[in-house]
Amino acid sequence: MSLPPIFAAIDTADFDHARQLINAVKGSGVGIKLGLEFFNKFGPQGVKDLNLGDLPLFLDLKYHDIPNTVAGAVRSIAGLEPDVLNVHAGGGLAMMKAAKEALAEGAAARTKTTQLIAVTILTSLDDEDLAMIGQQTPLNEQVVRLASLTKKAGLDGVVCSPHDIAAINTACGANFTTIVPGVRPAGVESGDQKRIMTPEKAMAEGATSLVIGRAITSAQDPKAAARQLVASLQG
Repeated sequence: MSLPPIFAAIDTADFDHARQLINAVKGSGVGIKLGLEFFNKFGPQGVKDLNLGDLPLFLDLKYHDIPNTVAGAVRSIAGLEPDVLNVHAGGGLAMMKAAKEALAEGAAARTKTTQLIAVTILTSLDDEDLAMIGQQTPLNEQVVRLASLTKKAGLDGVVCSPHDIAAINTACGANFTTIVPGVRPAGVESGDQKRIMTPEKAMAEGATSLVIGRAITSAQDPKAAARQLVASLQG
């Protein structure tokens, strides 16, 4: 399954605003990422009510719990048929395997294949943050360790910082999906992200897809902004 070069992050708890943004970027070549802010307020029915049609969907729900609970959550959400769904690699091998097995249940009856990926280390964290929670391993080594564990569990790829793409591709292979937040076009503020990179550089590093929010959703013309970003990655 081919993923779009960019997922536009629709991070809002305002349903009408979400729908307006989604309608604004249709036809621009990007997919849609819906995260916890939207999902916790509107749930699966809210996703259905957006009527995404053939727009690629990344459900960024970051499941992280005991294996049985995560498996149940994946079963509950699989019917929405997102193109991408994620868990936290920090939940461990058994949890990721349980998620994969749950997603496979009933897959033959669905019209779309969902890629299951795992979050490595959040792009809002750096080595100092990890040290504060008692993790002394250098961040880049921990990311590769978690990516390798994700591949061992049979998942399709990871969410990672743009700075970790090359090392992950070396450890897990170029066909291992890397979906990359922490991407900021030149001149856009970093916000709460610490490990950032421009879209062009991240794609050159080997990213499968980028997650871009404010550069699209806060633009005066979101469709034009999305089209310009997609074109910049194809040039």
